[in-house]
Amino acid sequence: DRDFVFLMAAYDIDPGTYVPKVAEMTNFNMWTWNSRVFPGIDHIVAGKGDKVRIRFGNLTMTNHPIHMHGYDFKVSCTDGGWVPEGAAWPEVTIDCAVGQMRAFDFVADKSGDWAIHCHKSHHTMNAMGHDVRNFIGVDKKEFAKKVRKLVPDYMPMGTAGMADMGEMEMPLPDNTLPMMTGFAQFGAVEMGGMFSVVKVREGLASGDYKDPGWFKHPEGTVAFEWKGEPKRAEREPPAAFDKSRTAEFNVVKPGKKSPHGNH
Repeated sequence: DRDFVFLMAAYDIDPGTYVPKVAEMTNFNMWTWNSRVFPGIDHIVAGKGDKVRIRFGNLTMTNHPIHMHGYDFKVSCTDGGWVPEGAAWPEVTIDCAVGQMRAFDFVADKSGDWAIHCHKSHHTMNAMGHDVRNFIGVDKKEFAKKVRKLVPDYMPMGTAGMADMGEMEMPLPDNTLPMMTGFAQFGAVEMGGMFSVVKVREGLASGDYKDPGWFKHPEGTVAFEWKGEPKRAEREPPAAFDKSRTAEFNVVKPGKKSPHGNH
């Protein structure tokens, strides 16, 4: 019912520049589908019950394990041709090596917003530097106050890991994308690069590919923070110890003191 296709490409574009390094072979920082990065990549929109095919080709210099949340799918095509339906195998991730094409099919029978992306974490980010020190877990609030006296726009990075990047919206050089971006109903999506969302909705017309917005979860299906009094955890009583039905033994670590050597 719906057939989608994208080609994967990669570029090395320094922040603040407009021309990629066309002779670069290995060190890329922009990972794209159809020359776009998230959130500029169109969502994959399907009606509930539609049979959907997604096919993709790899023009980059590395492989890409393409993964989709919420569903398993049938691998329906390789470079050797279409796979007979009886021989198609189930997957949730399918690797696409350099120069290859792949396709998979699934029935969109679960409404919702389902992530689809390359499973290499740095391929779901935009241009990034690799020389940032590891500050995960370090409280830099007081330090940042002192630095801002000298550099008013200073923003520390990395205190809570990569999640910081999606919400800071720090100033960037011209023609430079944030490393992680995009917002949904629960806050920052914290993604970039090779990432999109499969949006399955009930009642879509066959030719309707417009973005339906973010999924409205049924009442009572979304986790929330408990604001009331904390409750005591209810635990099962420990198992009763019956000596008459229990055998005790000593375990000897294999080694020089064991008469059995390493057996």
